[in-house]
Amino acid sequence: MTDLHTIKIILTIVSGLCWTIVYIEGLRLGLKHRSYAIPFFALALNIAWEFIHTISGIRESAGLQTFINAIWLMFDLGIIYTYFRFGRKYFVRWLPQAWFAPWSVLVLLTAFAVEYAFTREFGNFKGGAYAAFLQNLLMSILFIDMLASRGSREGQSLLLAINKWIGTLAPTIQFGVIGDLGFPKGSLLVFIIGGLCSVFDLIYVWLLARCASLRTS
Repeated sequence: MTDLHTIKIILTIVSGLCWTIVYIEGLRLGLKHRSYAIPFFALALNIAWEFIHTISGIRESAGLQTFINAIWLMFDLGIIYTYFRFGRKYFVRWLPQAWFAPWSVLVLLTAFAVEYAFTREFGNFKGGAYAAFLQNLLMSILFIDMLASRGSREGQSLLLAINKWIGTLAPTIQFGVIGDLGFPKGSLLVFIIGGLCSVFDLIYVWLLARCASLRTS
């Protein structure tokens, strides 16, 4: 029992550390390449999730995961700055530049509404877990789309991609396989969505490794 508990703590720390590396690297790449490193739709959902669950975590217990959520939120706010600072050059390819700010605000409001609905519908923990894995899968797919649409490794790196994969794999094992907290016997849904994240993450890592770019990380 003690060994299993230790494994769960290790998996939580691994996930927290790897995703923190993702966000630090994302901020670094955004500033260096004058770009943004996290696909915006996924970034909006992440910020909404982290804000809601940091606040609710502080109200309830303020445990290890709440502390990690707060760190993630801090770095994601930096990444959203890079999006608003440098994102217009990608936006104007498909909509008028004047729509950039209102469209971005609409996406952020939508993200908060969706995340709030998940917690009201399924409860704070399960709703947060379901939302986190679904938006994680969306991010995995959007990273591949980002690489394809930019045609280079601008705002992207293997360090970010590999840590994104490991940072998602750890909670997939913790909640989908071993079982913890709201999923004491594991969760088939978490296992399937987390497994699909790994599939797309590894495809992205492979594509990124093969992509030659004038702008390297």
